[in-house]
Amino acid sequence: MSKSPRVVVIDHRVPELQAAFCEYVPQVFRTVDFRRWCAWGEWTDDYRAFSVVDEGRVVANASVMRMCLRVEGREVVGYQLGAVGCVPERRGQGLARVAMEAAMDACGDAPVVLFANKKVLDFYPRFGFEPREQTLFGVTLEVTPRGEPAPVLDVSEASVRARLVALAEEGVPVTERFGARRHGHIATWYAAANFARPLRKLSEDAWVFAGVEDGTLYIEDVFAREGFDLRPHLSRLVDEPVKAVQFGFTPERWWPGAEVIGEDMEADLFVRNLSLPAGANRFPVMART
Repeated sequence: MSKSPRVVVIDHRVPELQAAFCEYVPQVFRTVDFRRWCAWGEWTDDYRAFSVVDEGRVVANASVMRMCLRVEGREVVGYQLGAVGCVPERRGQGLARVAMEAAMDACGDAPVVLFANKKVLDFYPRFGFEPREQTLFGVTLEVTPRGEPAPVLDVSEASVRARLVALAEEGVPVTERFGARRHGHIATWYAAANFARPLRKLSEDAWVFAGVEDGTLYIEDVFAREGFDLRPHLSRLVDEPVKAVQFGFTPERWWPGAEVIGEDMEADLFVRNLSLPAGANRFPVMART
């Protein structure tokens, strides 16, 4: 590679470069894969990868997703970074920094958020990011199966994905405190990568990602045209008795009495050029890149 690494902006219009990006990702994030999401046609104009490319191979990257953020009831146009890293054999050469600089130049002065693992927490403050704590919310509640189970939808079907994206576009934000709107294409990535809990249909205009694990019902996200009472539907989301419900977002709209049950340890949040509300909050897990 030359002394000046070449950064290429990859989008969904260049299949060969998109394929090179998909080859890069599992080399850096062992359990992560973009191939199925790309095959589904879910990569849109909102997602761009700023990649250091060497002889057709992506060796470092910082991706930028254009986001419609919600902060204390306000709509804020910003960005979220993801897939930031460098292939193992090229680390120590400053390539991830080069990709980050290109990505940050593209973001300009707009608000930017990102989630990072704990191995690289000292990297992002160099680019003006500040860490922010995220909280887990839940409630102790006994729920037993009752009534007709909410059908499970197959996200591999194009019609289901299109409907999910439409609900994300037209529906209410899952939280007004700190969250996102129009993140349907991010949610489909979780389904494509097999990281999502089942997508369940409560009604034509209310779909939820939810599932039971170790006696707890996890409600990861709600895509609905308008707010509604979740309580009558909980028994349709479980196939065995549970003793607790946990939310993948700040549930002030859906369960005002939810309790803080700990710190969100899945990933560390960093923000740049963005003031967050005081108090506990959790950015929706299915809006994270």
